[in-house]
Amino acid sequence: MLTEEMKKQLQGSAFDKAFGYVYCTGKNGVTLQKERYTTAVNAFEALFGQGREAELFSAPGRTEIGGNHTDHQHGRVLAAAVNLDVIAVASKNSDNTIRIKSEGYDMDVVSLDKLAPVEGEKNKAAALIRGVAARFAQLGYEVGGFDAYTSSSVLKGSGLSSSAAFEVLVGTMLNHLFNSGKVAPVQIAQIGQYAENNFFGKPCGLMDQTASAVGGFVTIDFADPVHPVVEKVGFDFAASGYALCIVNTGGNHADLTPDYASVSAEMKAIAAAFNKEYLNDVDEAVFFESIGRLRGKISDRAILRAMHFFADNARVLRQIDALNSSDFEQFKQLVLESGRSSYMYLQNVFSCHNPSEQGVSLALAISERVLAGKGAWRVHGGGFAGTIQAFVPVSKLQHYKAEIEAVMGEGSCFILSIRPVGGVKISPELC
Repeated sequence: MLTEEMKKQLQGSAFDKAFGYVYCTGKNGVTLQKERYTTAVNAFEALFGQGREAELFSAPGRTEIGGNHTDHQHGRVLAAAVNLDVIAVASKNSDNTIRIKSEGYDMDVVSLDKLAPVEGEKNKAAALIRGVAARFAQLGYEVGGFDAYTSSSVLKGSGLSSSAAFEVLVGTMLNHLFNSGKVAPVQIAQIGQYAENNFFGKPCGLMDQTASAVGGFVTIDFADPVHPVVEKVGFDFAASGYALCIVNTGGNHADLTPDYASVSAEMKAIAAAFNKEYLNDVDEAVFFESIGRLRGKISDRAILRAMHFFADNARVLRQIDALNSSDFEQFKQLVLESGRSSYMYLQNVFSCHNPSEQGVSLALAISERVLAGKGAWRVHGGGFAGTIQAFVPVSKLQHYKAEIEAVMGEGSCFILSIRPVGGVKISPELC
């Protein structure tokens, strides 16, 4: 569709049904999305010229609901896509180069003539773009140059996985622009993980990308990471009487790669003590019987983190059972148990390299004071800084929001919806 026609359809009603479905919203929300996408098309035209054949794309952030740091040890997680996303306007070009201008950032220019890691690109968006394109090519899929403008409502460092959403967005664009949409969502997630691990330089698991690529409530079993078992969980959260809040504590994930890496490395050190590569392959009973002999050979923190893995991995199944039986009280109790385990055993609520900054710990303490006996709260995502998650009774929502924002700042509490679709090409025919 030519960009001029695209703007006309956005300003009309052609995209209304698609926006209402994707963003779980009514008329006012649809209007906001129409304005947002129109602004993106205008920005694209200003950068790359008018009269281009272009398409619209979106990839959501995600919220981890159960299984904190279990995915990279081939365990289980419970997650959901949310209604905050990264959107793109994209058009093929003829010069074998990907150009992506993200709002607020310099343009990334990646030549497809070189699809190997570039040392100077580590920890930069260009590395993710190059890595996704490289993996597409390695797997035998078509790749080609395109120009794109992106805009994100997923806060960087929010624990909603802005990097995974960006990876899934790039994969979704390559999928539809050059491969007729034939690459499955789970494979796009695996491609994103490959890019982050091997090009960006962050040893992440696969949960973030899978939740973003697939959409809705999902449970993922990574026992076989090449073929993860992904299942939708049919729970109507909107009817629960609770709101899902993500609170941004103001911390930044930029300097925390060593903290994230230490979790995976220490868990793998425990697995190696049993001649295994991942904790999910270690017999839990044998591990607990062996703690005495492990001390002195492996750090106490590594042992505690392994204890967290076994408990939180099993807890995911109990959370799924609670949701499937609509037992939200049991689900809340399990959320609290998971949060305590992350705080005490996983120890990812602040960085030991910067103990004076404990915004996550403070937000959890305030949440406990306001919601004790009524709601549930826990560290959200990778942790160490960033966000917490809270399940708040709708009757207490405004009170909770006021109390938490009085400390964390106005606008720090986000009230989210669960989005039914993952990475997607946005078109009037979507639904």
